[in-house]
Amino acid sequence: MYRKARKVAASLTVAVLIVLGLAVTAVVRDDPSPPVRNRTSVADAGTVGRAAADAGDGRGGRGRDPFGASCRTTIEGSSVTAHCHNPYPGTDRLRLHVECARWWDVDSDSAPTEAGPARHVRLTGRCWKEVDSAWVSHARVEP
Repeated sequence: MYRKARKVAASLTVAVLIVLGLAVTAVVRDDPSPPVRNRTSVADAGTVGRAAADAGDGRGGRGRDPFGASCRTTIEGSSVTAHCHNPYPGTDRLRLHVECARWWDVDSDSAPTEAGPARHVRLTGRCWKEVDSAWVSHARVEP
């Protein structure tokens, strides 16, 4: 009798575990992905560059040239596009950084691209699924 009760209990335990496993799988698969949204952000890196120049030298920034391209970053679904314009005489080295929303999706950084004086640069990046955030980094190119 004891042996039969153990077999029944073991069978019921296995059945419950299978049902719970299927229920969890169904819930995970039915989890809706976040809605696709179009986001646009404008970051004027020229202002950031001027603030850094003001803080950098002891003369209140009067000795340094204005620096930094202004960039407009647009996120559409899983694609990111950054349009940057450099209105200053110095060359700006730009990189697009894309951070993906899913933990398994690989974040990416673009190759450095130089934006010369009065030049327009277009940078693109993407994720497999949703994009969490994207930004452009700037570096001064020394002559």
